[in-house]
Order: sequence, then C-alpha cells, then structure tokens
Amino acid sequence: MQGAADRLVEAGAAGVQFRVARGDEAFVVTSGIAELGTDRPVPDDGRFRISCITKPFVSVVVLQLVAEGRIVLDDTVESYLPGLLPHGEKITIRNLMQHTSGLYNYSDSFQKPGDRFLRDRYKHYEPTDLIAIAAAKPLEFEPGSKFAYCNTNYFIIGLLIEKVTGRSYRTEITERVLEPLRLTETVLPGDDPNIPGPHARGYMQIGGEAVDVTLMNPSEAGCAGEIISTTRDLDTFFSALFSGKLLNEPEFTEMTTPLPPEMIENLPMGIGYGLGIMKLQNDNDLDLWGHGAGIPGYATLAATTRDLSARVQLSFTIGDKDFGPEAEEAVIRGVNVALCS
Repeated sequence: MQGAADRLVEAGAAGVQFRVARGDEAFVVTSGIAELGTDRPVPDDGRFRISCITKPFVSVVVLQLVAEGRIVLDDTVESYLPGLLPHGEKITIRNLMQHTSGLYNYSDSFQKPGDRFLRDRYKHYEPTDLIAIAAAKPLEFEPGSKFAYCNTNYFIIGLLIEKVTGRSYRTEITERVLEPLRLTETVLPGDDPNIPGPHARGYMQIGGEAVDVTLMNPSEAGCAGEIISTTRDLDTFFSALFSGKLLNEPEFTEMTTPLPPEMIENLPMGIGYGLGIMKLQNDNDLDLWGHGAGIPGYATLAATTRDLSARVQLSFTIGDKDFGPEAEEAVIRGVNVALCS
C-alpha cells in the first residue's frame, strides 16, 4: 500500500491518504506532503472535502423519509415543489437520485479557467439560483431514458428534504446520520470557507502555477458536495450503511439496485449507479460499492465490498503537476491492491 500511495504522488498528487480496513482492523498509509514548499507530512487523520460523496449521506436521509411514508420515489418533482422546474411533472424523485432526470448540470457552467474560481471562491450561492441555471435549459434527454451525472439533481433533493421536514438537509443529515454514528470529524460547513482540524492543502493549476485553493465557500457544491470528513468517518459511515444500521432492507435494496451498464457513460470506475451510490469496477470482480469525488484541490474515493470484508478510503490533494490518465490508473491500482491483496 505504501508503494501504491507513492505511485499516486509520482503521478501528480501532492499528498495522499489511503485507509484500508479488513473487518475490525484498519491502517492508514500516507505519502507526499501536506503543503507545497514544506516537508510537512500528510496527517493520517486529515480532514478533506469529500465533494460528491456527500450524495450517499443525502440519499440515506431521503430513503429514511421514504420508509416513514413522507416521500414516494416515483412521485414527481412537481408534486412536491410545484413550479420549480418547467418539466417537473416528468421528473421523479428516483430520476433525481439516480441521475436520469435529463436536467442540465449547472456545474458545467462553472467549468471555466481558474481565474473564475479565484474571483468567486468566497461567493455565496443560493440553491434556487443554481437550479434556475438548469431550469433555463431544455432537457438533455427524456427523463428515465439514460444516465448523466448531474449535480443539479441533488440541489433539488435538498429543497425536497426541507419541504417535507420543515428543516434543512444539513440538520437532517446531522441528526439522522452524524450524531447517531458519532461522526465527530464530519461537518457540513455551509458558507464557512475553512477546513477545521488537521488537513493537507489543495492546489489548482492557474496560469501555469499551483495556486492554493484550500479555502472556498462550499455553497457552490451545497447538497451535491459540501461535506468535509476523514477517512475514518467515511469508513464508519459506509460500514453502518452496509450493516443495516441506517436503512431498512427495502430502502437499502432500492439504493443498491444499479442502472444497467448500457445506460452508464462517463462514470470513472463506475459500472452501475443506484440511488446516490455507485457499483464500482475492480480486478477481482468483487461486489464493490461506494462513490468517487472531486472538488478544487481535492479528490476522494470510498469503497466497500457489500459484505464489508474489505474497505478502502482514499483522499489525495492536487499539487503542482499535471494530473493525467496515469494518475487515474494509479488510483485504480491502489484500490485493487487494498481490496484484493
């Protein structure tokens, strides 16, 4: 595992954390540095932005509300949030959770050179304003007909949770997931640009230079990707999810029933998508589930076999090198070493 972590640094990461767990035993391997220009090592309990791994947390809340009879997966967005979307009568809650809504991904409009990030890094974004970017576009395909990963979907889900509970998705995640599991290293920061506790710093290539992008207002990611956590807390969360502590069997089955592979395009490491969670490819044909994620400065992957016999959480920071295909190959190699050795 140390060799796998070192190879990821060679491929372009600044710093790496690999947590590997088998049963009740776990160890952490680190490589690289926590801050460019220093020799400060990556903390093995470092916090990081988990970005899109926020989605499994959100999905657990929705599926608990399904079990309580407060949400029906095949009801439409229009029935809960009338007038929010021009095609809300065509799009179901299930479509949102499995990324088959056909909505434009608002974050595609943010994929611009780094100077845009530097200008807006502390800006607050209202969910309704980001949803409006997508609502102003035509549907990209008929809802339910294909898969296309879309962060807009989960901003709508955040509004759905607030509508049916009268409380924010942050409060619901905190009281339904973080507090029961004692995930004390996991936070929903809202507009706070800081990463609390020990952490490695993340960078972005802007104008040919590595610019520190550790601080940012994560409202740009919101319900689709704002959470900060640790490898230890992610292991606790996924272990609880797959051991039946968070969902009843019917809702867990809904969550882990993947779309057929022929519907999936452009999902790195993913060979299927359920409700806020991916079925992941691996060398040993394991029944592997989890989620990958990326946000300025940070990339993350969390994976577990369905029976919890092998689990891995990976976080790495982007440094001062170009991050190309060899880096993705290094991630895949490292995960396979962790799971299959």
